[in-house]
Amino acid sequence: MEITGAVNNRESIVALLIAEKLPADDLPVTLENFLVATQNDEVIGVVGLELYGGYSLLRSLAVRPDWRSKGVAGKLLREAEILALSKSSKAIYLLTETAPDYFDRKNYIKITRNDVPAEVQQSSEFSHVCPQSAIVMMKTLTS
Repeated sequence: MEITGAVNNRESIVALLIAEKLPADDLPVTLENFLVATQNDEVIGVVGLELYGGYSLLRSLAVRPDWRSKGVAGKLLREAEILALSKSSKAIYLLTETAPDYFDRKNYIKITRNDVPAEVQQSSEFSHVCPQSAIVMMKTLTS
């Protein structure tokens, strides 16, 4: 398995996100801060960051069902955290409806929407894509 930039994998990423019932309509045009896990040139997982000042919004962490429980999500998450640090992010925020226990194990903590920086609250994920019932989590980044 290899983790690389996602710029040339838009079609595969959209297909995976739709299959996993995650938002795909509001993906950034360039996918510049997205990463993919590939095996034999097939996308088996994806993760993305949206950057807002000194903060990152983690989005679109998904792994194909046949590749789950093999450490793919953990490797993608680790690489996304490294990428966020390289972009001078102080913290990563996320919204989840299905995986709070997973992110809890990765040292993300539950917070309220009011605890999220205003810049991140302006994202499409916060403003209208994810429902109000979604759990908000964050992790402070340290190098």
